[in-house]
Amino acid sequence: MWIQPEEVLLAGALWVSERANPFFILQRRRGHGRGGGLSGLLVGTLDVVLDSSARVAPYRILLQTADSQIYWSIACGSSRKEITEHWDWLESNLLQTISIFDNDEDVTTFVKGKISGIIAEENRLKQGDEQEEDCGKFREAELKMRRLFGMPDEEKLVNYYSCSYWKGRVPRQGWLYLSVNHLCFYSFLLGKEVTLVVQWTEVTQLEKNATLVFPESVRVSTRDTEHFFSMFLNINDTFKLMEQLANIAMRQLLDNEAFAADRSLPKPCKTLKNVSALKRDLDARAKNERYRTMFRLTQDERLDGHTDCTLWTPFAKMHVVGQLFISNNYICFNSREEDLCQLIIPLREVSIVEKADSSSVLPCPVSISTKNKMNFLFANLKDRDFLVQRISDFLQRTPDSSWGDTSPLSLIGHSVRHPCKGSDLLQPKSGFKSAWGRHYHPGLPTASQGLLQLYHRDTPEDLGPKAMKEKMKEEAWNIHFSEFGRGVCMYRTSRTRELVLNGIPERLRGELWLLFSGAQNEMATHPGYYGDLVEQAMGLCSLATEEIERDLHRSMPEHRAFQNETGIAALRRVLTAYAHRNPGIGYCQAMNIVTSVLLLYCPEEEAFWLLVALCERMLPDYYNTRVVGALVDQGVFEELTRAFLPLLYEHMQELGVISTISLSWFLTLFLSVMPFDSAVLLVDCFFYEGIKVIFQVALAVLHDNMDALLSCSDEGEAMTILGRYLDNVVNKQTVAPPIPHLHALLTSGDDPPPEIDIFDLIKSSYEKFGSLRSDVIEQMRFKQRLKVIQSLEDTAKRSVVRAMMTESAFSIEELEELYCLFKSKHMTSCYWGSSSSAAERHDPSLPYLEQYRIDPAQFTQLFTALAPWICGANTATLSARLFRLLDQNQDGLVNFKEFITGLSDCSGSMLDCFRVLVWLKLTMVHLSLCPEEAESALEATQFFTEDVPRGKHIHKHCEYCSISSATVVLSVCPPKVKDYRYYLRMWAKEKEPKTETIKDLPRMNQEQFIDLCKTLYNMFSEESLEQQLYHSIATVASLLLRIGEVGKKFNNGSKKTEDAQAPSPTPQSEEGLSEGASGESQVCRALAEAQLEPAAPQTSDEETKDDTSVSSYSVVSSGSLQCEDIADDTVLIGGGEQRRGSVLDVDWSITFEQVLASMLTEPPLVDYFEKKRDIQSKMAACKAQRAVERQTSSASDHELTQHSI
Repeated sequence: MWIQPEEVLLAGALWVSERANPFFILQRRRGHGRGGGLSGLLVGTLDVVLDSSARVAPYRILLQTADSQIYWSIACGSSRKEITEHWDWLESNLLQTISIFDNDEDVTTFVKGKISGIIAEENRLKQGDEQEEDCGKFREAELKMRRLFGMPDEEKLVNYYSCSYWKGRVPRQGWLYLSVNHLCFYSFLLGKEVTLVVQWTEVTQLEKNATLVFPESVRVSTRDTEHFFSMFLNINDTFKLMEQLANIAMRQLLDNEAFAADRSLPKPCKTLKNVSALKRDLDARAKNERYRTMFRLTQDERLDGHTDCTLWTPFAKMHVVGQLFISNNYICFNSREEDLCQLIIPLREVSIVEKADSSSVLPCPVSISTKNKMNFLFANLKDRDFLVQRISDFLQRTPDSSWGDTSPLSLIGHSVRHPCKGSDLLQPKSGFKSAWGRHYHPGLPTASQGLLQLYHRDTPEDLGPKAMKEKMKEEAWNIHFSEFGRGVCMYRTSRTRELVLNGIPERLRGELWLLFSGAQNEMATHPGYYGDLVEQAMGLCSLATEEIERDLHRSMPEHRAFQNETGIAALRRVLTAYAHRNPGIGYCQAMNIVTSVLLLYCPEEEAFWLLVALCERMLPDYYNTRVVGALVDQGVFEELTRAFLPLLYEHMQELGVISTISLSWFLTLFLSVMPFDSAVLLVDCFFYEGIKVIFQVALAVLHDNMDALLSCSDEGEAMTILGRYLDNVVNKQTVAPPIPHLHALLTSGDDPPPEIDIFDLIKSSYEKFGSLRSDVIEQMRFKQRLKVIQSLEDTAKRSVVRAMMTESAFSIEELEELYCLFKSKHMTSCYWGSSSSAAERHDPSLPYLEQYRIDPAQFTQLFTALAPWICGANTATLSARLFRLLDQNQDGLVNFKEFITGLSDCSGSMLDCFRVLVWLKLTMVHLSLCPEEAESALEATQFFTEDVPRGKHIHKHCEYCSISSATVVLSVCPPKVKDYRYYLRMWAKEKEPKTETIKDLPRMNQEQFIDLCKTLYNMFSEESLEQQLYHSIATVASLLLRIGEVGKKFNNGSKKTEDAQAPSPTPQSEEGLSEGASGESQVCRALAEAQLEPAAPQTSDEETKDDTSVSSYSVVSSGSLQCEDIADDTVLIGGGEQRRGSVLDVDWSITFEQVLASMLTEPPLVDYFEKKRDIQSKMAACKAQRAVERQTSSASDHELTQHSI
């Protein structure tokens, strides 16, 4: 590429001149290409260690003048071809012009100006496509990565680091490249080259550790090996980036969604050195994730920035130090001291933002007022003007605001007002129950109140001690509201946490769940959304709705609210609406239990948004088809048990109890294993604290039962102990009537264990395990997510292999390798592009055999690499025909089961292989069917549909190729009188296995036979016994041609007899005759009509293309067929239309039996097809190849270096 001219003082140092003229010199870097000796090795080592740009561009062109000792570098190139193009351009366009200049300075000025103009023009053209954000140094590194590892342009580099890779006990200093989909390492030290490429989707474990052998190292584990990297400049930043990229890969395996760069990121104020746009993107994603998790915000919320400040807390009469966060919809504050104060202010609630007067006590203050008359005072802001400007910008974009008439400049003034509309006065205050106008049906009882309120409405007021204690709790919360505020903008402090741990009153439970979970914000910004979803979803039938209907009456059947249609209907609407909103999850067992509890305390719409918060934010991936999130937290729980209760962990692992018990605990938040009144208190804590409280309580349960569990001898005994313990966890403060716990009734014995107060259990969990931190749990979740997802992938592979063992010709090991290749081809297309989207090619709801699918191009690549025989230029045609035949549902995609079925039959015995070949010739499957192809398709249809009674659905497995099944219904008139015996006979006949023979194959016409001969000749072209095979096929072809001629005479004789007996029919009678004629007569007549057409329609050049030129086409119609008769330029394949100068005998045909019998007379052909093909070597070669066609440098032969991956 052309580069901005740079001074070079020593032109000969470390470079070798290859071409020169009076003004320009073309040089090559020492050590690049062939030769170089010791000096070349040293130069190459220095380039790698010092990250020299010469490793990217080993060629350069210098501008020189006779009177100057200074050279100017004007062009560089990564290959000889690239630099030669620049050299030729200079000689053609500049050399003659500058030779007439008298002054060398004029030459230098002219050339520098010309090169700068070329670069400016190239940059101008690039601006139309995509603006480059990365600095030049980083772009060089990206080019270097693509050249070293053969990556395409679609593979984006995120960052690169200098480090050491431990190969054995020897560290190799080099460069680690972290791209979106791969981890790559390259080292070149004194001639020793090390190249490593690992796909992120293959990583099973990622750890940062420090040992005596590997100090401060990162261990990257795959299924097969481990890799250690050390000597990082900043190992923490590197490891965080690795975690992010591995997490993206796991998400790709889970959801099959490719990584998409965030195009809406703000441009950096200045070009950041050695930092790519993708690195900025990933850093922003990590910050956004932490911000959303901290304040329970929605997934589309993006952090704009944060700054240190102080917040005046009127309840404590003090300034609290912390950080202020600004995003597109919220202003948030979090104190530096944990649990001291947290604040969330939605911009939709803001009415005034103003800059208060500064003082020595209160420097740079900003006051924010909300619509519910709350004021917040922030001070010690570093850049107050900019902050107010950003808030005003976001306020302008906030829905239902009236900023359009306000000038942005005036917003930076003393105050910024967010005027309230008249309609805002009708809106409910934040924190109260949702208004009637935003529900699906205002008249429904559950649209405005929870089910408990409905059923306690007529209950007389209880004045007992429990009821009085409940009223005291309500009063404590009312005092809290008056002091700390009520609704979204409430101050959340340690006092709030204490009140939650003491139990939320039933009257306030729904409101506070909605507030603490963040669901209230989502509901407020989506008015009417739930009602629209219900209208769209109700009445639709799907797998999710069927499962919902099956589980409706299993959801808390002991509670009276779900013993009638009111509660059941509300539960149905909420679950169906969510399944319609998120078809990726749809419905999962345990969702019904959680949702039924939400409906007890919340109206329908609020319960729906709480379910959204649970499934999509608070319990991520818990309720998908494979409950990945619950399995991940199960692994985290095991790790926590090992850390806090090591002695019990060892014993429980021997019994295998932890993995059995914990899944139901996490999936239902203890609601299914603990009495309802007790478990609902854990739900209170969960909505405020998050998942950490569930871990704490689970550890406390194990700790309380440690002695009993250590004495257990089997899994059943341990589960009984834990089950009876949880059954007797009671809530002695509840005012609701007792709800019988079915599990407790079934497991309680004559001597039940003592009751455990739920408040004591919660208090104990905080005292013993309160040191758990949410960020530590997230770190442990990442580690377990790698294990869980890769374990699920291994399980899927084993299931597929077991299912295909009896249906394929491959061993277990071969099937596993083929599955990995097939999946790799699918995954590669996800991030490097394909003709179909990832969602179309991957459906997690399907069986494992059918989840991954590939398109025709990918199928052709795999078939070409793995097929037991190669047919030269005809391979692509055969591959396309086989793909169309395997693609049963005609969606342009083939799953693994169909792929293995086709490949297995191609790798079988001689009879299987030859049947496949013949069948592919008979079908003549193309995108557009010509007359002959239509005739062949007719024969294929007849093969599937002969002699089948009406109403019978055939799922025939072709015995000769085991390729596809067809479901055909024929219109054959049944007997007029049908009794039960007739149907019994039909049923018995359907159950009988249909054995097909080679006689069922349709006859082969002359063009199909010629096509088969051409294919066989291409197959034999690379064999060691090529001449013997050529001679054998020529002999067989000659014999078959004569057999066809003999058969034609018999057919013509019988046809003449039939014509003499029957008069010439009219067109109408011909039509009727064709319907009653035999299949063979129809085929012959259709072929005759197609061949005797007076003028063939004119087709395009693309339709008339064949493997070689049409002018060299020669047709063998009769007589002997010798080897020399079929030269390389002779086409023996039927292209689907009648060719000029060719005459095909339409009456000529042979059967498959005749073809097979003739082939068996030639031992070379029999040996060829019976020879066992080595699929292992083909799979190894396929693995060594690039997953897709990658970029290669067009250097000379001695410069090409192959890197094994």
